Amino acid sequence: MTEALRIVFAGTPEFAAEHLKALLDTRHQIIAVYSQPDRPAGRGQKLTPSPVKQLALQHDIPVYQPLSLRDPAAQAELAALAPDLMVVVAYGLILPQVVLDTPRLGCINSHASLLPRWRGAAPIQRAIEAGDGESGVTVMQMEAGLDTGPMLLKACTPIGADDSGGSLHDRLAVLGPQAVIEAIDGLAAGTLVGEVQDDSLATYAHKLNKDEARLDWTRPAEELERLIRAFNPWPICHSTLNGATLKVLAAQLADQQGEPGQILAADKVGLTVACGRGALRLTRLQLPGGKALAFADLYNSRREQFALGTVLGA
Repeated sequence: MTEALRIVFAGTPEFAAEHLKALLDTRHQIIAVYSQPDRPAGRGQKLTPSPVKQLALQHDIPVYQPLSLRDPAAQAELAALAPDLMVVVAYGLILPQVVLDTPRLGCINSHASLLPRWRGAAPIQRAIEAGDGESGVTVMQMEAGLDTGPMLLKACTPIGADDSGGSLHDRLAVLGPQAVIEAIDGLAAGTLVGEVQDDSLATYAHKLNKDEARLDWTRPAEELERLIRAFNPWPICHSTLNGATLKVLAAQLADQQGEPGQILAADKVGLTVACGRGALRLTRLQLPGGKALAFADLYNSRREQFALGTVLGA
């Protein structure tokens, strides 16, 4: 059996917490956790610790939350921990070279794409939006560039026709921890060699924003259908109906044609809306102040709002 390593874990959201949870069940010692500073959350905007911090505190692991790792004091603090390895998962802070060089075995990262495709902030959603046939997790040795380091291990999964950003996230949150543990054991044993990325194949997964979630009905139906799945559960695609915001959580392709944004049909199966090419049957919607509902439930109570010929986004 290979040696047990002294590991510093750095991460912030739930995806990272799933990795930390798995590492806590190994023989390796998690000597400290780094996470983003507490942020306001919820209706009361109360300062809330990240999922990673909450998990660390439950296991009495020291938590560090520097505003930046460029601060010499923060760098000295990390060096004093004398880690063998740093495992970084969706941490959200840039690691300068002095930090990357601090652990004896360097820093490794679990990234939710099949690198070099989809480097950057939103690889899960961009893969679905682009119509990729598969996704996965890449464990890489970190270097100064953004997701550019040598690849140590990959775990793949197909992207299904009904996958959303949420469902793919949850699947990768299971694959990722297994791959990281396997990579750590390979590093500890000295048997794992990184594969240099081919930069010519790289694509960049830009951060999501609410503006791009507005549905442009002049686009082809197949593009909008992928966008709706990719942006569920956040930022959620939306349009307007009679001047009010209409959130669209699920849709299917429909073989109809009309003026972009026009309601072509409304029944218990869904709300059919014309696109630049083809049409979409919207099957799960949310009106202002209401819950997300199957269109059949909305149609029963608000049929008059979905009159044929009404134009969404007008």
